[in-house]
Amino acid sequence: MFQGRVLICAFEGWNDAAESASSAANIVSESLSCEVVAEVDPEDYYDFQFTRPTVALSEDGHRELTWPTTSLLASTDPDPKLSRFSLLIGTEPARRWKSFVAEIVEMIEDREIETVIFLGGMLADTPHTRPIAVTATSQNTEVRKIDGVEKSSYEGPVGIVSTLGIALEEAGIATIALWAAVPHYVHTSPSPKATLALVAELERILEVSFSHGDLADQAFAWERGIDEIAENDEEMAGYIEQLEASRDEVDSEAASGEAIARELEKFLESEQRPPEA
Repeated sequence: MFQGRVLICAFEGWNDAAESASSAANIVSESLSCEVVAEVDPEDYYDFQFTRPTVALSEDGHRELTWPTTSLLASTDPDPKLSRFSLLIGTEPARRWKSFVAEIVEMIEDREIETVIFLGGMLADTPHTRPIAVTATSQNTEVRKIDGVEKSSYEGPVGIVSTLGIALEEAGIATIALWAAVPHYVHTSPSPKATLALVAELERILEVSFSHGDLADQAFAWERGIDEIAENDEEMAGYIEQLEASRDEVDSEAASGEAIARELEKFLESEQRPPEA
């Protein structure tokens, strides 16, 4: 499916619950040894009172500023299967979204990218003790041939991910969005478990492997840390048990699509049989 050039995209901010999407993009970038090839001018799109620059000491001891921006990075991996990937990593802009989108679309077209994969994190009523669910959606008919990818029917407020995605589809560039469901009661800290779920789903649909580093260990430690907090909080523990029961019910065979289809078939068959004398 994805034989040409592919862009993986993530933005910090509204679409990045528990930093799951931006962290996943950074892990992939490191795995591919990516280098920055283009950046937007932060002066045009960011409110520095809302997204402030940061200062750090350089190796020679000088103070250096880093401004919020959005960067396009290209893989330098020698493997042809991996060298075709690029990444777009940045902070959701605070103003001039139409101009921002137009500039990003131009960047993407200049590099002859054929498919864009958006990563996102959303808060959900889901327990941290179960696998993090990743929802895959696309408005592109060909992309929806991939197992598990559905058409989005969402209506309502959107972030820069959806705004850019619509513009790309209008430009003839296929898009797909992967959304990790992050437990809402632990959204204030980074979630390596959600990050790992996004990376794993990326690997599945792209049929490649990326280096994870110690991400699996971090995910285990994250889950165990929440367990320890819940052990000392009866209200939290009870709430998590409710979420677990709801999740298990949804995941059970009885609630599966195939089971429901079978029950529907039985119902239709019973309706077609003549009544007993």
